[in-house]
Amino acid sequence: MPSRVLRRAAVTAAILSGPVGWVTAAAWGLPRALGAHRRRLRPVVTGSSRFADGKFHNTLPTPAIAPANTRDGLLRQWHEERHVGLPGGPIPLAASEIPAEAGDLAVTWFGHASALLEVDGHRVLVDPVWGHRVSPSPVFGPTRLHEPPMPLEDLPPVDAVLISHDHYDHLDLPTVELLLTAQAAPFVVPIGIGEHLRKWGVPEERIVELDWDGEHRVGGLTLTCTEARHFSGRYFYRDTTLWASWAVAGPRHRVFFGGDTGYHPAFAGIGARLGGFDLTLLPIGAYNDAWHAIHMDPEEAVRAHGDLGGRLLLPIHWATFNLAFHRWAEPVERLLAAAGQRGVDVVVPQPGERVDALAPPPLRDWWTAVGSAADAPQPTSSAGLGASTVARAVTRLLSLRSR
Repeated sequence: MPSRVLRRAAVTAAILSGPVGWVTAAAWGLPRALGAHRRRLRPVVTGSSRFADGKFHNTLPTPAIAPANTRDGLLRQWHEERHVGLPGGPIPLAASEIPAEAGDLAVTWFGHASALLEVDGHRVLVDPVWGHRVSPSPVFGPTRLHEPPMPLEDLPPVDAVLISHDHYDHLDLPTVELLLTAQAAPFVVPIGIGEHLRKWGVPEERIVELDWDGEHRVGGLTLTCTEARHFSGRYFYRDTTLWASWAVAGPRHRVFFGGDTGYHPAFAGIGARLGGFDLTLLPIGAYNDAWHAIHMDPEEAVRAHGDLGGRLLLPIHWATFNLAFHRWAEPVERLLAAAGQRGVDVVVPQPGERVDALAPPPLRDWWTAVGSAADAPQPTSSAGLGASTVARAVTRLLSLRSR
């Protein structure tokens, strides 16, 4: 009898080892990746004019997407329609040719919202994400569609690192850890995000937290924290840190970095007060009717560029991660159609390509050859149910850990 019990236990352990092992791996390192707890954040953020009733608020009433759990079927949808936003082939990368001295006005786009700005001889790194997966888990969540165009350690010294908000595709723990040793620049962030950085070992002297309309000077640049329409949170709790866009102003040139935002009337006020902008970096991807208020579509990006008094528009927040259900190339196709109707100058670099914004190159179509996986027939699969089951297990484990 004991041997039969042992054999049954061994069989049961073997059956469970796969899912249990997967769940354990998925949860590895979560407490650190999630960032600062809301109890730790509360003393820091309560002084903000945007903070009330225990959370930050947009100026306009703004519904956001539901939390990432299977009660509304979101994880199942991510799995079953995951191919729609994939590229049809390899995404070409450009060799990042960054000069020893910063230029008057240039930008190197690394993909998604990550870019290196050169403004009047200074360098500003915005929303740097070099990690493989934008998720708190090492095995669960969206992965990169292309490799980083260059090693983060090869970047020249920068004067500041700007962060727009604390979502994983904009604030990346592995990248922050690399920047701690590879750079000496301050992290200039919306209020509350400094607590994430402190938890991750960033020294106090390298953290600058600002509310909307707050300013910080770095050399000859003025960095202004400006309004955005979005939300925040690194899984369990929402809106515990502020979200923002940024204006970077030098003695001669001005750049606007949109980060991640829905369209809002404040763009016009920002343009009137701080613009016009020689260059705008505005999000054009990951749009959907379900979260229209927090993500601009390409036509709204063109409208925002006009509100800001922009001269040259560089689209961001597309191409690098599969975060929505539109075709991979659709954002840039719609952007160019809308920009053409309004006579807006647009530059669409390959990931890794540096653009001289004072003498931008002719528009070169590199995305059509890549195409979208959604344009090709997709094989049917029954794997969705299994993946959704595992996703439910991970979600349950995370909810238990939060109590």
